[in-house]
Amino acid sequence: MCGITGFWKPRGLDDGAAAVLERMMGLLHHRGPDGQGVHLDRALGLAMGHTRLSIIDLQTGAQPLFGPGKKLVMTVNGEFYDYKPHRAELACLGERFATKSDSEIALHLYRLLGLPFVERLRGEFAFALFDQEERQLLLVRDRFGIKPLYYRLSDSGLLYGSEIKAILAHPETPRRLCPQAALNQMMHTMVPGTTAFEGIRALQPGHMLIVREKEGRLAAEEVAYWDFVYPRQKEHDSDPDAESYVDEVRDRLIDAVRVRLEADVPVGCYLSGGIDSCSILGLATALQQSPVKAYTISFDHSDYDESAIAIEMARSARADQEILKLAAADLYGDSYVRTVWHAERTFYNTLGVAKWHMSRRVRASGFKVVVTGEGSDEMFAGYPFFKRDFFLHGSQDETAGLAALDASNRVFKGAILAEESVSHPAMDRLCGFTPSWIQPWILTLRRARPLFSDAVLAELGDYDPVAAIAKAIDPAPLEDRHPLDRVQYTWIKTMLEGQILTWGGDRVDMANSMESRPAFLDHELADLARQIPPGVRIRGGIEKWVLREAMKGVLPEVLYKREKFAFMAPPSHTDTRKQAALRALAETYLCRQRIEEAGLFDAQRVAAFVDGALGTAEPVEGARNDILLNHLLGLQILHQQMVADIPRNLGQ
Repeated sequence: MCGITGFWKPRGLDDGAAAVLERMMGLLHHRGPDGQGVHLDRALGLAMGHTRLSIIDLQTGAQPLFGPGKKLVMTVNGEFYDYKPHRAELACLGERFATKSDSEIALHLYRLLGLPFVERLRGEFAFALFDQEERQLLLVRDRFGIKPLYYRLSDSGLLYGSEIKAILAHPETPRRLCPQAALNQMMHTMVPGTTAFEGIRALQPGHMLIVREKEGRLAAEEVAYWDFVYPRQKEHDSDPDAESYVDEVRDRLIDAVRVRLEADVPVGCYLSGGIDSCSILGLATALQQSPVKAYTISFDHSDYDESAIAIEMARSARADQEILKLAAADLYGDSYVRTVWHAERTFYNTLGVAKWHMSRRVRASGFKVVVTGEGSDEMFAGYPFFKRDFFLHGSQDETAGLAALDASNRVFKGAILAEESVSHPAMDRLCGFTPSWIQPWILTLRRARPLFSDAVLAELGDYDPVAAIAKAIDPAPLEDRHPLDRVQYTWIKTMLEGQILTWGGDRVDMANSMESRPAFLDHELADLARQIPPGVRIRGGIEKWVLREAMKGVLPEVLYKREKFAFMAPPSHTDTRKQAALRALAETYLCRQRIEEAGLFDAQRVAAFVDGALGTAEPVEGARNDILLNHLLGLQILHQQMVADIPRNLGQ
């Protein structure tokens, strides 16, 4: 796990290129504090940098990696699993290795196979590979976007980096928050491929950017090499053998956990009170000879704290458990600001701050790697909004479950579940209905837009962020699909990469030089999950039924029978101490001077909103106000940190 950054200027590099690359790499130090590597080719105009977090091949795994005659150069962020059989196969074909690392297999596979080499790669990765003979630079991102990768293409060349701050550090990069992206962030849902900053794009999951040089200019094409496409409705098994799916899920999940325990350093587990992380811990315990280290977050509000179940699971697995208890003072203040710096986007809930604290605890205890449960809800339909749409649009036999679903998820009304049904014509056209997952954010948008300044509102014009999201999603994989498949697909294309795997995953973990490995997003397990009929994913009104049955033997009975509970930090309206801590942040970043300096919002309207929002006690209204306050603060902090100034490395 590392950081990569660089640039390609086909007209050549000047004398200051090395210093610029060093500054870009310096802003990624937290991603790779164990070493740095550089490749500069002034004639070709190529600069490639790598900051290393050593996990595999601690002695000889330094990067960049080179092919014969340095005609190929590669820098990698991430892990390739089952790399040893690849090395053996490649050795039999005459390939010779310079390191013992997993990363090097990609270089050799490309040499032998060309672009189809990506299909042979299993894991979480983002990498840059330069082919001098083809005058071609490849940027490649893993299938679900677990590892981040951003780029900026202009007339002068290409800039790229694991994090946006590295690109912003280049003197040619304009620094401006994009008003359209700001509106999308205020409603919590980004347009796939966009970032908070004008001119900087996120390479989309399962894509490669192919950049070619001709006559001193670069041309780029973003090409998909994989997608999570469900079968058409008629192709789903109409009379499924549910137990066979249970067996297959168990086998593939065991294998996904097995390969993620491979490392030359100790590997631990994140452990909440959910089925996902408890399953991971149970399997890791069985696969490892020594007790597994488990890390659990405990919140100071009973409605949001799952630590009791996590403790029961840790005892059952005989894990060495550490519990991190977090309160208001931990979730706001400096740690909040640092989390925004690392996330490079806003967040609706301070769970990201909590996970920043957790990764810091993991690193301080001597661990660099944990296996996590992210992705399970996406694969097996675990979220309550998936079940709601299954009841409404996909299973006439389950409509009676709606009332029970609403009652059991009352604490999430105004956040992940809308308090009223709303629709949008663009989503209706795309899916045949407006998915429940986006409905709370449509309601949030109504409250968010009026907070912007008149100048920004004029610039936005009739921009519709919901329509922009719908337009960015290819409709072909949704045609003639089951309603549950449609809602899962649209969520995966937007919120999985844009939220869960950024401020809920890589960015807050790597902030403290700690690698997280989400086993449920193994693409071999995913290829099975998308084939599972909807009525097996949700069966008898039970979400993630197939996973529950597969993991029944390792789960505590209370968890096996428990309904899905979203993992969130307590919002500010639940506690006067949290409201006071949030008010202190607002007084700093939402004051008139800072609002006017950033230019996004109207200071008077923001002041009126903040005064009303911080006094709200009603749960639904309080939840929505908390969301808007977090997004307001996030955008203002981003402007201060990354537009007005870029600190050397705020995160350390």
